[in-house]
Amino acid sequence: MRNESLVEDYLNRASARLKAIAVLQEERSFADVVRESQEAIELALKALLRASKIEVPRIHDVSPVLKANIALLPEAIRKDVERLSKISRSLRRDRELAFYGSEDLTPSQFYQEEDGDEALTSARWLIERVREVCL
Repeated sequence: MRNESLVEDYLNRASARLKAIAVLQEERSFADVVRESQEAIELALKALLRASKIEVPRIHDVSPVLKANIALLPEAIRKDVERLSKISRSLRRDRELAFYGSEDLTPSQFYQEEDGDEALTSARWLIERVREVCL
């Protein structure tokens, strides 16, 4: 049994997160912008997989699944798979670091405005692009 309403739910929640991320950017909480952008992107890409009838894995970066199943994706988005994958991979690498930091890295000191700008811009583009083909 497939819950078809999850596609719309994932995209609506990803879009709602964009509003919260914009507030985080205004507050100059750039590490949180990076982390939350990754989560929004993950939701949107999992919506794309669901809409394409592709099994959604329980991993944060679905770029290998997108690439392996490109023929099953809507034709209108196939040309963007490399960019979608690059964004997903890039933000996945920062997911835990932006949230927890490490012994030699404090997220609020490490992530800068340009990191937040890039993450938010990428999230906006990706979510809008997926929304165009899925809804």
